[in-house]
Amino acid sequence: MKELKEFTIPFVGLKLDEHRFNFEIKKSFFEHFEYDEFNDAVINLDILLNKKTTLLEFTLFFKGHVNVNCDITNEPYNQDVSGDYHFVVKFGDAFNNENEDLLILPHGSYEVNIQQYIYESIVLGLPSRRIHPGIEDGTLKSDILDKLEELSPKGIDDKDDSKGDIDPRWDTLKKLLTDK
Repeated sequence: MKELKEFTIPFVGLKLDEHRFNFEIKKSFFEHFEYDEFNDAVINLDILLNKKTTLLEFTLFFKGHVNVNCDITNEPYNQDVSGDYHFVVKFGDAFNNENEDLLILPHGSYEVNIQQYIYESIVLGLPSRRIHPGIEDGTLKSDILDKLEELSPKGIDDKDDSKGDIDPRWDTLKKLLTDK
């Protein structure tokens, strides 16, 4: 996958201290990863880079919303997303990104691309089930919800007036529970 240049951070000229970067993540960022579950996205991303002598510590803070379709009604709505993610960049003999919290770059590297960490932290920060807030509070009016209500099975009365319809074998099984 081609790297997005804007998320490549050159660290070779930075002093040993904390450095801050700010990005605005839009839908085009997720399209780059061929992730098409978002109708739109507006996420503010703050990156804190703490450069030390032998390693780099990154902390990603993101907050915003993505427009997604409800899993029940397929109605679009804005889902708030926020969170943070921390990972460390160390230097070694070869590139290694097998551990999600540790990235190893070869000695002599002068920049790091963090687009994959941004993508994963935002997508994994979303709830697994996306339910429109109007469903939970009952304010959503939708053709799909009306049809579901129309086709739902009608309630069966718990009161059974005819006791003779019950199979007598169940009575003997009930005795096992009470004969302890």
